[in-house]
Amino acid sequence: MTHRIFGSTISPYSIKVRSYFRYKGIPHEWIERSQAHLEEFQKYAKLPLIPLLVMPDDSSLQDSTPIIEKMEALHPEPSIHPSDPTLAFVSALLEEFADEWGNKWMFHYRWAAEADQQSTGARIAKGMLPDADDETRAGIAAGVVQRMVGRVWFVGSSPQTAPIIESSFAEGLAQLELHLSGRAYLFGARPSFADFGLWGQVYNAWSDPTAGAIIRDSSPSVCTWIERMLDPKVEGDGSWEEASALLPTLEPLLTNQVGALFLPWSDANAKAIEAGDEEFTTQLGIDGSQTWTQKPQKYHARSLKAIRAKYAEASGNAELDDLLERTGCRSWLAG
Repeated sequence: MTHRIFGSTISPYSIKVRSYFRYKGIPHEWIERSQAHLEEFQKYAKLPLIPLLVMPDDSSLQDSTPIIEKMEALHPEPSIHPSDPTLAFVSALLEEFADEWGNKWMFHYRWAAEADQQSTGARIAKGMLPDADDETRAGIAAGVVQRMVGRVWFVGSSPQTAPIIESSFAEGLAQLELHLSGRAYLFGARPSFADFGLWGQVYNAWSDPTAGAIIRDSSPSVCTWIERMLDPKVEGDGSWEEASALLPTLEPLLTNQVGALFLPWSDANAKAIEAGDEEFTTQLGIDGSQTWTQKPQKYHARSLKAIRAKYAEASGNAELDDLLERTGCRSWLAG
């Protein structure tokens, strides 16, 4: 029995896992989640979430990050973690940023404009019932759009926060474009943990009308990376680059996206969960001038706890501490 991945091509977390399996050369079967496979999915899934990985021993895992961490322990080579401990943590931090903040980019654009709503609704309906007639699929698509547009609050998307998300997307793309110019992957000649996380979100944005047009019009190096990550392979000698070569273009991403937006938002969300608040408001940005309001989300609080634990494990790394201090990340990670 091979590994089976239940997922969807329009799920950033699903294709993140599929890309990882392809890179590692781990035998697997990709099963597009649909009504035809619902009974089998429900047999193994503890939550109605994808991706779902069913292992050869018939055990199962959900949640893309734990899935990759589990498989990396079983298949450590070629490693997705840079050999430099400082860069290894930065990679893990960017993977976390991608899952929790990069998802806001994709989800917001996917359900903000009618063209994106209709495109995504139609793709979801086709995935659910690939053999249904056009009228049936159109009805399913309409229901999906109605439901999902009403759920944009889940990532904090609202008229108030839309300018923050959209400017973050544009600035994040510009920073990635500069960093990936002349570079195969984020940390060198092989994909890292961060590549898989960021790619899943950016690829899905690229597959949608509005965000896809933004990416194609502004970011040719990002487009090349997107296509490469569909089936990533070690390039050349597969070496990781030195921090001195990487940080000049990675630091702006850490400063302006992770330190100024993602971590203060995540901290405010966790505090709201702890206090039992139904809504929270916090100030984001380098100067703290951007007001963000949303309902708190429990999963994000757990993921912040996990990245803080990883930082605690890296204690004593003065180089990492200095980098996180410079980029405005350290105080949030220290808790």
